[in-house]
Amino acid sequence: MTAPKPITVSLLISGAFVVSMNQERQVFAPGAVAVAEDRLLAIGHRDELLARFVAPQILNYPHGLILPGLINAHTHAAMALFRGLADDLPLEDWLTAHIFPAEKNLDYDFVYWGTKLAIAEMLLSGTTTFCDMYLFADAAAQAADDTGIRAVVGEVLYDFPSPNYGPPAHGLRFSAELCRTYQEHPRVRVAIQPHAVYTCSPELLQQCGELAACHEVPLIIHLSETPKEVADCLARYGATPVAHLHRLGLLNQRLVACHAVALTPEDIKLLAEHDVGVAHCPESNMKLASGIAPVAELLQARTPVGLGTDGCASNNNLDMLQEMDTAAKLQKVRRLDPTSLPAPQALALATTGSARVLGLQRQVGALVPGLKADLIVIDLHQPHLTPVYDPYSQVVYAATGADVTTVLVDGRLLVQDRRLLAFDLEETLARARELALRVKKK
Repeated sequence: MTAPKPITVSLLISGAFVVSMNQERQVFAPGAVAVAEDRLLAIGHRDELLARFVAPQILNYPHGLILPGLINAHTHAAMALFRGLADDLPLEDWLTAHIFPAEKNLDYDFVYWGTKLAIAEMLLSGTTTFCDMYLFADAAAQAADDTGIRAVVGEVLYDFPSPNYGPPAHGLRFSAELCRTYQEHPRVRVAIQPHAVYTCSPELLQQCGELAACHEVPLIIHLSETPKEVADCLARYGATPVAHLHRLGLLNQRLVACHAVALTPEDIKLLAEHDVGVAHCPESNMKLASGIAPVAELLQARTPVGLGTDGCASNNNLDMLQEMDTAAKLQKVRRLDPTSLPAPQALALATTGSARVLGLQRQVGALVPGLKADLIVIDLHQPHLTPVYDPYSQVVYAATGADVTTVLVDGRLLVQDRRLLAFDLEETLARARELALRVKKK
C-alpha cells in the first residue's frame, strides 16, 4: 500500500516538549507543531508530524519546550520609559504626585517609542499578546501594527482633561474612532478603558459601557485595587467598587476588572455571576503594597482570571514567566496552603485564562489546530532548567523571560535564537534614551 503524500505546510517546529494547554492539557514529548500560514494546522508527537508534513523551513530544538505565546492581560506599555521614575510609594502618592504630573508632558512620539521599547521586552520574554491601557492609544496601536505583536489597546478615560484628547467628551469620540479604524485589523483590537471609579463619574462610566456595547469590544477598568479605593467608594457611593458598577449595569462578560485586590465575598459572587474577567497583577500589587488578590477564591467561583504585569513604573518589568512564579507562590503564602494555584493553573492564567478574559479564546491561548500560530520556545539546555521531571513546574518555577529563544505571532517569526527580527532594536533603544533625557529635564 502506497504511503500518503506528505502535506506541505509553512513551517514545522519540533522540540523536547510541546505543552499544548488544550482542554485535555496534552503534553507531547518529544513533540512538534505544524504551521500553515497564520494558523496552527497540527500538534502532536514529533515523529508522527515529521512523517505527515513537509515544510520549506523546519526548526528543530532538541532541548526546546514549545508553549502557546504568553498573554499579558494588563499593562501600560509606554510606561517602560518611566521605569524607576518613582519607586517605593503607595499607589495614591505614586499616581498623583509622580505619574499624573509626568504624563502631562506626553505626546504621540513618546507613547509610540515607549510602546516599541515595551514590545521588544515582551517579545524577547515570550509575550505574544498584550492588553494596553494608556494615553495616545493610537500610537500604541500603530506600534503594535508595525512590530507584528498582537494587542488590545484603548485610550485611558478620565473626568479631567487629557494631554491627548482634551475634555472627557472628546475622549469618547477618540475611542469610538479608534474602534472604527481597527475593527478589521487581524492583530490589533480596541477596548474602551475608563481609568477607575475614583477618576470617572457614574455618567462617564455608563457612557463607556454603552460605547463598548455599541462596538462589541471589551470594557476595561482598574477595580478594587486598594483598600483605600474601596473605603472611598463606600463613603462616596455607599457601595464597594464592584457593587457600584453593578448598580450602573456594567457587570457583564464584556467587563475586565484589573487588579481586583480588595474584594468582599459578595464582590466575588457578583463577579462570578456576571462572568466578569479579572486581570491579576501580583508583582505590581506587591510593590505598591496594595495587597494580594484572592485569586484562588475567584477561580473556585469560576471567575475568568488572566495574568498581567501592569506597567514598568510599578513592576518594573514585563516578564510574564516571572509573573507566573510570583502569582503561584503568593496564593500559597496567602492561604498557607501549598496546593493553592499549582503550576498548571498558574500557566493557564497567562495563556488560556488571559485569552478568555480578553475575549480572544477563539484565536489564541492554546496550541490547538485552527487557532492562530502564536507560540514560543523555551531553551531547556541550561543548568537551572536541567533535568526536567515536570514541564509545568519547570516553566512556572524555574524559567524566566531570558530563557525564551523563539517567538511566533500569526505564523511569523518575530524572535529567533534570541534575536529580535520584528524591528530594529538598536534604533528603539536609542530613541528611548533620548526620550528619557526629556523626562529628566521636565
